[in-house]
Amino acid sequence: MLRRIKGYIKKFFLLCGLDIRRARPDRTYEWLREMNIRTVLDIGANKGQFVWQISKLLPDARYYSFEPLKDCYEQLLKRMRHFSNFRAFPFALGDKSGKTQIHHNDFSPSSSLLSMEELHKEAFPYTKNVRIEEIEIRRLDEIIQELDIEDNLLIKIDVQGFEDKVILGGEKLISRASILIIETSFQPLYKGQALFGTIYDALSQLGFRYIGAEAPIRNPKDGSILSCDSIFCRAGDWWAKVSKDT
Repeated sequence: MLRRIKGYIKKFFLLCGLDIRRARPDRTYEWLREMNIRTVLDIGANKGQFVWQISKLLPDARYYSFEPLKDCYEQLLKRMRHFSNFRAFPFALGDKSGKTQIHHNDFSPSSSLLSMEELHKEAFPYTKNVRIEEIEIRRLDEIIQELDIEDNLLIKIDVQGFEDKVILGGEKLISRASILIIETSFQPLYKGQALFGTIYDALSQLGFRYIGAEAPIRNPKDGSILSCDSIFCRAGDWWAKVSKDT
């Protein structure tokens, strides 16, 4: 009887568009333990979701987060306040330094220095509302001296269509990375953004190879993949050797 009741409950939630399953530990980035990561750059930190998750896997690494939105930056600091090897910077990264404007979305993870395409608004109507906020922007290669970088280096870039600009402004440091986790889009979600092919070519020229993807975001209307977190490894590093031999 109990099993039948559970079946009815699950069917009810499925009809509501919800798939209820038993929670399992998130092991998405467990493999990073094998990389002996010593430094992590979290570019586009938002409220610290990524750095919080990774710091539990790699507690001995040094962490640097970059988040230009004032409210998100304050929540990031609060979340990581007890982590001694953490430092945050309240500015964006790009291919130039100075002052600029960001489209601060009511759904903060969708905030971008680029204006939003209609496709994004149609797929995710809750991201329609934005306000303009003035922020500081800097080139990553200009602030290397402010960072105590120890190899092996992991860099995560999630900046809503501005990824190519971050790469252009940080080629020197990015070239040192062992692993890059970078959001890439397959359809234009922001005006003027570089899609997967452009990011792939830019990172290939810096000596990286593509090794896979995580967390695909699909269009709720037709199921097409809009974006994902693409993973690149510096040619010659541990994961590249393993993937080449398999």
